[in-house]
Amino acid sequence: MGLRFKPVDAAFYDLFTEAAQHLVVGSGLLAEMLAAEGSAKEDVAKRMRAAEHDADETTHGIVRRVNTTFITPFDREDIYALASGLDDVMDEMDEAVDLILLYEVETLPAALSQQVEVLARCAELTAAAMPNLRSMKSLDEYWIEVNRLENTGDRNHRQILAQLFSGEYKTMEVLKLKDIVEALESAIDAFEKVANIVEQIAVKEG
Repeated sequence: MGLRFKPVDAAFYDLFTEAAQHLVVGSGLLAEMLAAEGSAKEDVAKRMRAAEHDADETTHGIVRRVNTTFITPFDREDIYALASGLDDVMDEMDEAVDLILLYEVETLPAALSQQVEVLARCAELTAAAMPNLRSMKSLDEYWIEVNRLENTGDRNHRQILAQLFSGEYKTMEVLKLKDIVEALESAIDAFEKVANIVEQIAVKEG
């Protein structure tokens, strides 16, 4: 009797799409946090924690599926890497929101909104790209644009740091704001890492 193999589990594509949609929610909450005042910040932070929990559940779902599926759509280590990469983005955005709340920062540099816009665009592109893992088509435009956005984020990052150390802010404010700025930068870098993982998968599977 010949061996009969299970068909590839297509649910992975849906789970990756779900994971990326959490990032769209997270970037939206981050934008809300920048605009929020007073007690509204606590509400945004609470919703961000819930969104981060949902993202964790999706990540755990992907890992469980890898561990119980005989044939995966692509290499298991790539599935783990992509799931972990998407989760890292959410963690960095959650950290930025949490820091704004914990540090009780009332006035944020206007330039931070440019970084959040970069994050929002990266989230939209990532969410749109995940369903294309099924066919491995139309993905190059995604990673090229995310890499371009990461370069924009780097330039914004340098400009924001220059502003922080210009003497306009008190020392304690500089320390608080720098942590928030670095969390945003790390989130953008994490998006680029996801795009690089997708590129590696596409090259392997193409």
